[in-house]
Amino acid sequence: MTDSYQSFLSSPHVAYKHTTYFDSYDHFLGQYRGNDITFVEIGVLDGGSLFMWRDFFGSKARIIGVDLNPAAKKWEEEGFEIFIGSQSDPDFWARFVDEVGPVDVVLDDGGHTYAQQIVTVEVLLPHVNDGGLVLVEDTHTSYMSGFGTPSQSFMEYVKQRVDAVNFRFGGFPKEKSETRFWSIEVVESMVGFRIRKGATARKSEPIFNIGSRFESKDYRLEDAGALKPVEEYFNFNAGHSKLTLRELILILQEIRKRDPGLARRMFEALK
Repeated sequence: MTDSYQSFLSSPHVAYKHTTYFDSYDHFLGQYRGNDITFVEIGVLDGGSLFMWRDFFGSKARIIGVDLNPAAKKWEEEGFEIFIGSQSDPDFWARFVDEVGPVDVVLDDGGHTYAQQIVTVEVLLPHVNDGGLVLVEDTHTSYMSGFGTPSQSFMEYVKQRVDAVNFRFGGFPKEKSETRFWSIEVVESMVGFRIRKGATARKSEPIFNIGSRFESKDYRLEDAGALKPVEEYFNFNAGHSKLTLRELILILQEIRKRDPGLARRMFEALK
């Protein structure tokens, strides 16, 4: 049993997660347990996850919840800081940052639309402390209807950011490179952006441990198949795989358990 799953079960209020998330929570968040951190969770619903994270991180953690529902303010009586606002609104985040200051970990479990996810990452990245993390969950919505324009999905945004990370390589134009975070890590339904300012700022250039040249012949292109087309292995024109109607219905039924209002809007969009 993972640590985060134990904390999930110990919460005195309703929380909703997926069974595969707990290994990922321990992987991404375990290093912050017991530390003096500022943790921000977007989307608190019935408050159960706030208590889950308080148990998981320990008494030193400052737990902040963000939600669009004004009723979430009631959790301030339990010692949590609660901010009410839209995560797709940069002005809200500007006010939030002015009041809260830099944070260590952001967990986006909010509305899961592409605009909400992308705006949250873009606005908060500069305000995460060195060694911190922005973790976006439920990224499977990038392959579903009802969350925005598919060509502008969150995962399409992530793919662009991966390209920008690789443009930090010394031979590429610096203006195309991503320097706000060090790495992107993708697991099922989650994407983590890790901030390591020293590693990100390090100049990319060749280096030898001994001498200044290779002694052996470079055989890389002696391989006759080195530059052959690879369509037999990868279908680059396949695009996104299509869901069957039954698969889509099962997904919508799962969403309805968590957010009936969103499920109704998605059903309407399919008519």
